[in-house]
Amino acid sequence: MKRTLALLSLGLGLAFTTPHLGAEAQPLEWSNPQNNSSLGYDEQLWQSFRGAGDKDALLQSIDNSLRYLNTPKAAEVYRNYPIRWITRDRVRRSLVRFRQLVQQARSPQELQAAVKQEFVFYRSTGQDNRGTVYFTGYYEPIYQASRTPTEDYRYPLYRRPGNLEQWPTPHPSRDRLEGADGTGKNSILRGSELVWLRDRLEAFLVHIQGSAKLKLADGGTMTVGYHGSTDYPYVSVGQAMIRDGLHPRDGFTLPKMINIFRQRPYLLDRYIPQNKRFIFFRDTNGAPASGSLSVPVTADRSIATDKALMPPGALALIDTQIPIPDSRGQMQTPRVSRYVLDQDAGSAIKTPGRVDVFMGTGEVAGNRAGVMGYRGSLYYLMLKE
Repeated sequence: MKRTLALLSLGLGLAFTTPHLGAEAQPLEWSNPQNNSSLGYDEQLWQSFRGAGDKDALLQSIDNSLRYLNTPKAAEVYRNYPIRWITRDRVRRSLVRFRQLVQQARSPQELQAAVKQEFVFYRSTGQDNRGTVYFTGYYEPIYQASRTPTEDYRYPLYRRPGNLEQWPTPHPSRDRLEGADGTGKNSILRGSELVWLRDRLEAFLVHIQGSAKLKLADGGTMTVGYHGSTDYPYVSVGQAMIRDGLHPRDGFTLPKMINIFRQRPYLLDRYIPQNKRFIFFRDTNGAPASGSLSVPVTADRSIATDKALMPPGALALIDTQIPIPDSRGQMQTPRVSRYVLDQDAGSAIKTPGRVDVFMGTGEVAGNRAGVMGYRGSLYYLMLKE
């Protein structure tokens, strides 16, 4: 999965946005972590809502970032990175040392103390340079699908056209590519279908998420991931629905949007085409969901940010509310501090004030991502020079 559509509340677009910083602006500023006693206290490494802690998952996510940092692409990116005191070598050394500290620490308190002792914290300037960051969530859905079209499976996902780079601009809009009803009748993409889904809204949500696991009608499974897009900007369907009075802005979540479409399916034809941007997919042959760095993303440990501003693959710390299911299946939203790796990007995230957190795969992950939309702070951690 290479995500190009970061979700603003799973595509609802509920957050305000800020202008993209100019090349001369600095998206990060030095911060004193001693002023926040909870910062870096990451108890989920030892115990999570899933039961056991996710320390092993974090270590694997660190290894994924280190693998990226050893690529020629990373060397090129950091050679041109605009913040002179963040280099590929410093990012890499920071990850190696942090990995050692995670392995050695016997408690959240011990890890927190070691990190504050050895690392410098740089805080994102956030929305309007006030340090406020808006956090949303994304996930990898699991849907039913078929390799061949049938009466039940009518809504295709498409392969990337081989001549996409030669298409005249502006590109054809969504309604021309998938048809007014989403089934692709008379589409110029006929013959490029990759797989068919049985629900138009589910097919659209795969476009939003950028990847999916598919349970095939023949009993097999398939994974699909992002493989290019048309040249239109992302337009939020949720924003359009709010603007038209279908739901108040406050409390509008993905489950509520889905419920509106289920009750009034004719609205799909009105609102989905408003997002003209169209995503192409490839069969990823069972590979885990991956981010824009071409390494797997990890539930609760990978984030998506504006890669023109933020250091790719770097160690970060998020301080915000995150939805966590309780024993009754209800969502609690405690304030948490989580170590994460910056491993993904999003076309709707073009500011230092936006972060998308990967929630994982499947229904529970989708429920968590669908209600996440909270403000907080984002820090990048670098070893002291």
